[in-house]
Amino acid sequence: MLREAVRIFVVDDDEIYAAKLAYYLSLNPEFEVKKFYSAKSLNASLHEKPDIITLDYFMPDIKGDSLLTQIKDVSPETEVIIISGQEDIQVAIDLFKKGVHDYIVKDAGTEQRLWMAIQNLKQNFALKKEVENLKQQVERKYNFQNAIIGNSSAIKKVFSLMEKAAATNITVSITGETGTGKELVAKAIHFNSERKKYPFVPVNVAAIPKDLLESELFGHEKGSFTGAANRRIGKFEEAHNGTLFLDEIGEMDINLQAKLLRALQEKEITRIGSNEIVKTNVRIIVATHRNLKEEIAKGNFREDLYYRLLGLPIVLPPLRERDNDILLIAKYFIDQFCKENGLGKKHLSLDAKQKLLTYTFPGNIREIKSIIELACVMADGEQIEENDLQIHFTPLKVNHTKNGNYTLKEYTIKLIQQYLDEYDYDVLKVAGKLDVGKSTIYRMINNYGLKTEKRKTNA
Repeated sequence: MLREAVRIFVVDDDEIYAAKLAYYLSLNPEFEVKKFYSAKSLNASLHEKPDIITLDYFMPDIKGDSLLTQIKDVSPETEVIIISGQEDIQVAIDLFKKGVHDYIVKDAGTEQRLWMAIQNLKQNFALKKEVENLKQQVERKYNFQNAIIGNSSAIKKVFSLMEKAAATNITVSITGETGTGKELVAKAIHFNSERKKYPFVPVNVAAIPKDLLESELFGHEKGSFTGAANRRIGKFEEAHNGTLFLDEIGEMDINLQAKLLRALQEKEITRIGSNEIVKTNVRIIVATHRNLKEEIAKGNFREDLYYRLLGLPIVLPPLRERDNDILLIAKYFIDQFCKENGLGKKHLSLDAKQKLLTYTFPGNIREIKSIIELACVMADGEQIEENDLQIHFTPLKVNHTKNGNYTLKEYTIKLIQQYLDEYDYDVLKVAGKLDVGKSTIYRMINNYGLKTEKRKTNA
């Protein structure tokens, strides 16, 4: 693979010495070297923004520190290495303060030291480029349209709220069933906000024992409790200037909720075992699959903390309420899995599509990903058949008219009506069988005029 050349300007009024350095550096085929014998000629080419400039401190037409300022004004990313005929410690210190990368004295070892300095810079350039590429990949990955697949009206409402959230520092509360992508939404908000250059720190409250969660969030001092062998920085400090994502906030112990409320209100924390107050600047995003108002009524969640965390609420719709997004998401996971595993392109058969569209997906995005990946493995050819979809719930068969060309809404209406017929119009039982809220069934009945009792027959 071809590597991008490191562009180096050698600046020295001594033409012989400049030629000597330029020749030595050009022995590396990855170095592209140009020579300049005056500040005027250098300034005329600074628009090229070289990676590195080796600069003779004692130029006849300008002092090295003045020329350094001019270089940094035009090309601040350019690294400057001063080469001087005199070793002056104070001059070197002043130059380092102004942004010089290195100060090398002209002697028998100059060329070798210069070579090593540039090799080190070359490695730094590669690391910076890699980090920048990773940042760009993350930004592309968490672009709203890339992070969340779909064009249903339900998900478009979510996109709109995410854009509003990313434009401010308001606290965001994300609710939705398990597997709907709450952390993905939180990351997308962070990486599209002004805080994207700072850490995104996720904490799964449900996964950490309640006795350890306080230390996890606020940190502790050495010896503050049994097992505290060293000082530990908590997640609040780790997320400074960035975003702290508290997933499953509804699982937090009510005693710790008071400390969290104070940390949010005062924007400061105190490590366990310390009296030192640490100021924090974090953006808070929380998520839960629980109904926090119900948890407040049960005495499991503080009402004051609830209103402090509510901020901008984003409700993620379950997959079954996202129309044809199911097929878009399925295609995305098929393409992704096949690419990652070196499989040829695969697609869903019509019967496989219909099977997906009549399933309720209680596990939402997480579940469809698992189902699709297994189907890709099970499929014998390019086409994924109905039997390749290992769905443990067998949907009622819908009577196919229109050659099976139903919309998801039409399938849903027919499916719910068949369940109502099958279970004697018992809404609670139908809701349980379909794993949806009873309000969803009532809404479908009201909006689409579904039959809720047996039709009377003439005697």
